[in-house]
Amino acid sequence: MSDTALSDPFEQARAVADAVLYEGCLLYPYRASAAKNQLRWQFGVLVPPAYANDALGEYTWCQTQLLAEPRPGARLHWRLRFLQAQSRTVETDSADGWRPVPSAEVDGIMHLPFDETVEHSVDLVLTPADLIGTPDHVHSFTIPGTTETEQLSRSIRVHRERHPLHGELRLHAELLPGPHGVLRLTATVTNHTEARKGTFTSLFVEEGHLLNASPDAPQVGGLARPEALRYSLIAAHSVFALTAGNFVSLLDPPEWAKTAVQECRNVRTWPVMLGPEGSREVMLSAPVILYDHPVVAPESPGDMFDALEIDELLVLRTLTLTDEEKRQVRATDPRGGALLGRAETLPPEVFERLHGAIRQLRPAPAAEPADVFGTDRPWWDPGADASVDPATDSVVIDGTAVGRGSRVRLHPGGRRSDAQDMFLVDRVATVQAVLLDVDGSTHLAVTLDDDPGADLQILQGRFRYFAPEEVTVVSA
Repeated sequence: MSDTALSDPFEQARAVADAVLYEGCLLYPYRASAAKNQLRWQFGVLVPPAYANDALGEYTWCQTQLLAEPRPGARLHWRLRFLQAQSRTVETDSADGWRPVPSAEVDGIMHLPFDETVEHSVDLVLTPADLIGTPDHVHSFTIPGTTETEQLSRSIRVHRERHPLHGELRLHAELLPGPHGVLRLTATVTNHTEARKGTFTSLFVEEGHLLNASPDAPQVGGLARPEALRYSLIAAHSVFALTAGNFVSLLDPPEWAKTAVQECRNVRTWPVMLGPEGSREVMLSAPVILYDHPVVAPESPGDMFDALEIDELLVLRTLTLTDEEKRQVRATDPRGGALLGRAETLPPEVFERLHGAIRQLRPAPAAEPADVFGTDRPWWDPGADASVDPATDSVVIDGTAVGRGSRVRLHPGGRRSDAQDMFLVDRVATVQAVLLDVDGSTHLAVTLDDDPGADLQILQGRFRYFAPEEVTVVSA
C-alpha cells in the first residue's frame, strides 16, 4: 500500500532498519561451510507453530507497545519487514533423476547449496482515532511460495524453492486517561504458517555435523530449525510513522508519561525513536536493544552483517582469507561476494577512517591533587610496596596453600562471560602468580599445562586469570 506522505520517513529509516534486517544473514568467514553460517539468524525469528510448540525459546509472535500522541486527522503507517529464506540446492542429473550434491563447478565457477534470502514488507495504514473503542484491527497476509530452476549445463542445475508464509498483523489502540490524548498502541505480529513436521533438507557441512544428514535419511522427530527457518519470518521488525503527531520515547519519557511507559509490555522486540536527533515521528521496533535515534556509523564502508563487530577487524580478517576460501565466499551468497570485493578494493583513506573517530569533545576537568590517597608511594607499584609479591604470595584453597608453581584444575564460574571459557573447563594449569587487586580480591595467573605456547606466555607476562573459588588443587 503506497502512501506518498509517509514514504520519506521510511527512506530515512532504511539504513538502520536494513542493518537490523541483515544482522546475522551471513557471518565471517562468509562461507556456507562455516559452522556459524549453519546457525543463522538468532534475533527476530518468528517460527511456525509446528516448531514453536517443540522448541524452547523460539516463538511465533512478538508484541510492541508504544505511546502515541496523534493530532486530529493523523494516519499511522505500520510497516513490517522481514526476510524469507529461499533454499538453493545444486543438483546433477543421474540415472535416478536430479539429485542434490554438495557442490558443482561449471566453467570454473563454483556453485554451492545455501539458503538465500528474499526481502518482504507488509504495510498497514490506519487512522488511530478510528481504532479507539473498537475490536482489534486484524490484517492477515500471505507470501506465496515459488520454485525456480536455473540450468547451468546439461547435467548441472540450481534449484531454488520458497515456501509460502502466512502471517497476521494485529493492532489495538487504547486511549489513556489524562489531558494529553495519548494512545497506547499494541501491535502484534504472528506467524501462522503451517509447516510439515519431520522434513529435513540436507546441506553439506565442512565443519561439524550440524546439518550433515543424508537426503535419504528417515524423516523422524520434530521440525529441525534449519527447515523451520524456511517457514519463518526472519529478522522481523516494524517501523511506525505518524503523519501528524509524535511518539513518546520509552527510554527518556517526559515526566507525565513515565507511569504509562512503565506499563508498556514489549515482548521480544523493543521500540526506539528513529530519524534525526530530536524527531519523534518514526519508531523502529527491533528484536535488539537500541538507543533512541540510532545511526549507522558514517565511517562504515558497507554492511558486514554483524553490527556487534568492528568493521576494521572484519575487513582485515576478510583480507586474510585464502584464495580457495574467497572462491567459496563468492559461491555462497552474492552479498558475501560484494563484501569481499569491497574489502579488496577499499581505498586507503577510507580504510584509515576505520581506525576510530571522536564524536564529542568535552573540556578536561581540572587537575586533581596528585596525592589523593595520602601516600607518597607510586600507585600500585609492586617494587615500592613490599607488602605484596605475586611470586611468593599464596592463597589457601581447601586447606592447601596455593602459590607460584602450584597445579590447579580450572572450573570457570558463572560470573564469567567469555565464551572461550568452555574450552578451559577441567583443564589443568600451573599458577604463575598470586595477585591482590585494589578491591582486596585475589586472582590466580595461570598457564595451561598442555599449552605448547605456555613458555611464550610466561615470557610476555600474559596469563589466564581465575578466582580462587574457580579452581581446585591438583595433588602433587
